[in-house]
Amino acid sequence: MAPPLVRRGDSGDAVADVRERLVRLRLLPGVIGDPGDIEFDEEVEQAVRTFQQQRGIPVDGIVGPQTFRHLDEARWSLGDRVLAYTAGHLIHGDDVLDLQRRLSRMGFDCGRPDGIFGVLTDSALREFQRNVGLDADGMCGFTTYWALERLTRTVGDGDAVAIRERQAHDALRSGVAGKVIVLDPGGADADERFATAEATILADVCARVEGRLAALGTQVVYTRPPTPELVTERTRAVFANTAGADLVLSLHVERVDLPGANGASTFFYGAPLGGSPSSSGGRLAAELIQEELCVRTDLTDCRSHPRTWDLLRLTTMPAVWVELGYLSHPGDAARLNNERFRDTIGEALASAVARFFAPE
Repeated sequence: MAPPLVRRGDSGDAVADVRERLVRLRLLPGVIGDPGDIEFDEEVEQAVRTFQQQRGIPVDGIVGPQTFRHLDEARWSLGDRVLAYTAGHLIHGDDVLDLQRRLSRMGFDCGRPDGIFGVLTDSALREFQRNVGLDADGMCGFTTYWALERLTRTVGDGDAVAIRERQAHDALRSGVAGKVIVLDPGGADADERFATAEATILADVCARVEGRLAALGTQVVYTRPPTPELVTERTRAVFANTAGADLVLSLHVERVDLPGANGASTFFYGAPLGGSPSSSGGRLAAELIQEELCVRTDLTDCRSHPRTWDLLRLTTMPAVWVELGYLSHPGDAARLNNERFRDTIGEALASAVARFFAPE
């Protein structure tokens, strides 16, 4: 069951739990007192915003399911617990992410480091254990942990994951025909003022992208119908993985309380402060889409950025989150409600996808 939203003004055990986790992460000073008297005040909200920014998740100062999951994952360091693959109950945590990074640096293929102990991580760990003469049981306990400690001190920081991703992308660069593209009409958040308008805009844009890509021989599937109903990012990511997609485009129209905010931006899976983990394929696709959007339209160029949002993190193929403009901005809203402008957006997205799969 997902934890409830915890926000400024709340108090009680849930707030005490959040505060305790932030204290362990050294984002708040330690406080001794009755948990029932601990309030989600301005200090706690600022600490939550700092944590969200560090983790590359939406910065709103509210502890919802995604933020709570990241808080829970952040409390684990490699060696704190035994790690192993369990189908249907995958272990998540920063200790898993550290394990994946170490295995990748040593040349063991556990896929893109995402902090989730899946099948590829299990296979890579067993291969490591066999190579160092340990029982290949797929369990990272005390003995395996110290073998990792000894060996990773002598291994450099080469990015084997990026090399493998580039090789995988090179293998796909045979043209866009025959590829599977997943379109994800996003939105349906808490802002009901714009939910229906966004769904209408995205339905039209998706249809224009689908029509152009289908004409090139591409198979296009949707994660869900473009309606205002909420479907979690995790559910949509699982759909894309099951569909065997070669690329995921998650399309959104933004709205905020800052009237001057406007423009287009793209996002790919990656650490917001730089370094690994990161998706090199996702970054390339994001930059191509950003370039096409800004060359073909007069939208403000808000550039491409790494984020660890669930849709980007949980998809196993390159995925791009595309913000097409702000309905809360009069200029962007007028553009997005113009049929010819939406057709230009569809052309830009289809062109970027074709360039992504084009042979060098």
